[in-house]
Amino acid sequence: MVSSFLTHAEVVIDPAVPIERWGLSDVGRTRAAAAHWSAWAPGTTRIVSSAEQKAVETAELLGRAVGVTPEIDARLGEIDRSATGYLPPAAFEPVVDAFFARPDASVRGWERAVDAQNRIVRAVREITADDDVTIVSHGAVGALLLAHLRGVPIDRALDQPGMGSVFRFDARAWRAESGWTRVTP
Repeated sequence: MVSSFLTHAEVVIDPAVPIERWGLSDVGRTRAAAAHWSAWAPGTTRIVSSAEQKAVETAELLGRAVGVTPEIDARLGEIDRSATGYLPPAAFEPVVDAFFARPDASVRGWERAVDAQNRIVRAVREITADDDVTIVSHGAVGALLLAHLRGVPIDRALDQPGMGSVFRFDARAWRAESGWTRVTP
């Protein structure tokens, strides 16, 4: 029995809008609408999404394709980076590097990687306890979950290759069944 962890697809970045309210771009909607080909396994009965708009929209598009109404679980949210809010790419990437490199430290007030990992692991274990589920969430917490499933240290090398990526895992055996692959429209 296998579950999937799917990250939201590409978003419309608007520094004037809180990050958790960013929606999908046209490219993101196209990628999310095709997610059922790679993020939905036979026997899967549920879709559970982060409460952030970009994940909710991705889950809704996946749900329409497979005839399942997604559920929402706020514990599946991205790392809390409200201390900085939006950072332009030149400032954002070094902070993300530091987040993964120093998992026991809060970088610029962000949620610590170890805390985010504990949160996502607890949530996914609970959500997948009785069913195979497609989880729709975010790249950084997906990388933290993947590290735990593989039994390896937190490392940015485990980050998704791009928005709209998926990996499969066996929740009963608590192990990754694949690495990341991009969803292709």
